[in-house]
Amino acid sequence: MAKKAVKEKVVTIPALNLECAEFEIEGDTIMVQEKFSEKAKRLIIKIQEKGPQSKKGIKKEPKDFQLMFEQSQHVSKDGWPGIPAAAFRSGVISACRLVGFKMTLAKLSLFVVADGYDKTDETPLCRITKGKAKYRDDAVRIQNTCDVHARAMFEPGWRAKVRLEWDADQFSLADVSNLMSRMGKQVGIGAGRPDSRSSAGMGWGTFKVLNKVNQFIK
Repeated sequence: MAKKAVKEKVVTIPALNLECAEFEIEGDTIMVQEKFSEKAKRLIIKIQEKGPQSKKGIKKEPKDFQLMFEQSQHVSKDGWPGIPAAAFRSGVISACRLVGFKMTLAKLSLFVVADGYDKTDETPLCRITKGKAKYRDDAVRIQNTCDVHARAMFEPGWRAKVRLEWDADQFSLADVSNLMSRMGKQVGIGAGRPDSRSSAGMGWGTFKVLNKVNQFIK
């Protein structure tokens, strides 16, 4: 019997089409940072190295609120203050829910270009161009426990520049601009933001997009 001819399938995959723009943003509410401190990290490592009975033998040290404030900040290797690039990436992806765009596709299509890296943990950062960290302490509730945390706060008017890169086959420049605007009002950045995982937020961390600088950076 004669063999049936096998039909060849031609698959055409378009080349990656990336575009990039830089957005200048300005905070219209306070922004509060709460980086996981190096001291807390070392304590957890110490406890876990000793095993399940370790807590019984560990003496609680007095709280150093000034150190908590300093370690809550994201500071680059060059000494400038920053915001984790991942926070903006998560924010614009979260904003996709508001317009019915699949977040699974947005994760593959939206990226943030970092300006530098955190001096303690290599976290990619976007640079804060205006504003200075100020000491702030707040009563917080973690499950059923009350505590006081000292954190860094930037007053309204703080500014940053965020470079977004995107798949131009999924989004246009107008789309990305609108996502940034929605993120600024409806998602926010830092502690107490509207899109907080553990609460409805405190109305902190909201911002507006001032303009687009260098709309296409190759």
